Amino acid sequence: MPSTVPTLLPFLLFAFVASITPGPTNILVLNNSARYGFKATLPIIFAACASAALIVLLVGCGMGESLPRIPLLQTALQWLGVTWLSYLAWQIFHSTPEIRDPDSHDNRRRPGAVTAATLQWINPKTWMMTIAVISVFAGNGSDRLHQVLNLSFVFFAIALPCMTTWALLGSSVNQWLHSTKALQNFNRSMGLLLAGSTWLSVWIG
Repeated sequence: MPSTVPTLLPFLLFAFVASITPGPTNILVLNNSARYGFKATLPIIFAACASAALIVLLVGCGMGESLPRIPLLQTALQWLGVTWLSYLAWQIFHSTPEIRDPDSHDNRRRPGAVTAATLQWINPKTWMMTIAVISVFAGNGSDRLHQVLNLSFVFFAIALPCMTTWALLGSSVNQWLHSTKALQNFNRSMGLLLAGSTWLSVWIG
């Protein structure tokens, strides 16, 4: 763990806020759990958390340090993410409102672990935030690598239950989706939320 409790507590708070607040990944988890069931969402949760923790690790080891110095790269990465997330939102908004058994194994057009993991890598704000956090909490001493490894583990350990909470919320919503009209309204709401959270990051960026 980070060397002292006073150092650890702010990072725990950062990891919690970053993981629990609404965003594209949490909306994807909520939507997937509501439509396909809690169990089907577990691979998405694990992939998203592991991907975010890996970014913390890689940034701590030096990868991504050039990102703040190359504005063009930041801009290209941002618009790649916005375009891809907007397309995903469009797919959710226009998806066919079919009533599915949450325990079925129908994987057609279902967002998977790769989608969730990719969300972290194409978001430049994730990289910038991680760079800032690593610079504050990892230090520059001889034990930096050990600190970075611990920070990655802590972030994963905090993000996992936070995203699981969103999945549980989604599975509880499932009981209300017993008509095509209700499912259509839900799909449209999730599509708009995903698009809104995506473009909000551009407007406030």
